[in-house]
Amino acid sequence: MAKVEPIMYGDRKVYTVAAFNRGVAQWLRKLPTVWVEGEVTELRRNDAWATVFLTLKDRETGAVLSATILRRTFDRLELALSEGETVHVHGRAELYEAKGELVLRADRIERLGVGDHLLALERLKQKLAAEGLFAAERKRPLPRIPRAIGILTGADAAARGDLVRTIADRFPAATVVVCETRVQGRGAPERIVAALQALEGRADVDVIVLARGGGSLEDLLPFSDETVVRAVAACRVPVVSAVGHEQDTPLVDLAADVRAATPTAAGVLVVPAAEELRSALDERLERMAAATRRIVARSRERLERLRERLLGAPRTLLERRRATVDRAGARLHALSPLATLERGYAIVRHEGVAVRDAGLVPVGAEVDAQLARGALRARVEGVRA
Repeated sequence: MAKVEPIMYGDRKVYTVAAFNRGVAQWLRKLPTVWVEGEVTELRRNDAWATVFLTLKDRETGAVLSATILRRTFDRLELALSEGETVHVHGRAELYEAKGELVLRADRIERLGVGDHLLALERLKQKLAAEGLFAAERKRPLPRIPRAIGILTGADAAARGDLVRTIADRFPAATVVVCETRVQGRGAPERIVAALQALEGRADVDVIVLARGGGSLEDLLPFSDETVVRAVAACRVPVVSAVGHEQDTPLVDLAADVRAATPTAAGVLVVPAAEELRSALDERLERMAAATRRIVARSRERLERLRERLLGAPRTLLERRRATVDRAGARLHALSPLATLERGYAIVRHEGVAVRDAGLVPVGAEVDAQLARGALRARVEGVRA
């Protein structure tokens, strides 16, 4: 074990930060192992890590203690721990020298019982789920371009700033209505419901974002309060929940129409990117122009065909009429007496009347015989009836 040596400034002994931390760490290693009771928060386990990290919280005072345990030891315990459970942790106090952080290096964890808050939340969750407040068919789509975006937030400059900045960057023309209220502590649920109803009452607000940064389970409890969850479910406009960190799941996440992992993600959800809109508009304008050009081209082709038909119509009509006249002339010619004469027949007239009965013409009478070409004047020498 390396000895901790001071730097001498005259008769003054001065330790560097590294030396001081190393000395404290060496002293802590002399302390015995102890059992510590606390509520599990911020439990982090990953197959790629050799260590499991968690935070123990004192439910009475809110004091916290970081703890670590080897992943293989944690997995062997098969505890399936959830945040909010109360546990007994056995281990030794250590100092993480690089950062001067005190941790409890654990070698054993025993479950004491599920936290009261988690039990109550689980019962409320089951009750509201049975009523259909979390049903997927209740979820409404977000408006494409909202007239105004309502933001319900607390005195959390980071969460509000990230959300407002993201909205302004993506869609500068967006109107944002910020309603700041108490979001944790006594009276927070009532304040949240009142703020939500105030935003909902504005005619121009088309979507509401609940924005709050991360915090402990107790800090986020107002967003799992039954009155708040019911108010979110009954809201007349779609609600986006951006409460806590990604691993947090307050009940408003289940009742909201959309859950966002962070306030920045919520900003991306509630407004489109102006550049994307411009690109889409340019694309549609080009498609409309191309469609118009196709319509004009088809119309021009149709007009050209009509022009050709109009120009050829009189000639076609004349030819059809001439053919009709020719057919009628042929029929008339076939029916004409002249056609009969052409075949060697003659038309005999007595006193200008066509003779149809030879017995009506007396012997010696003069008759006219019309031939195909010319006519004859004849006298009747005899009659054969």
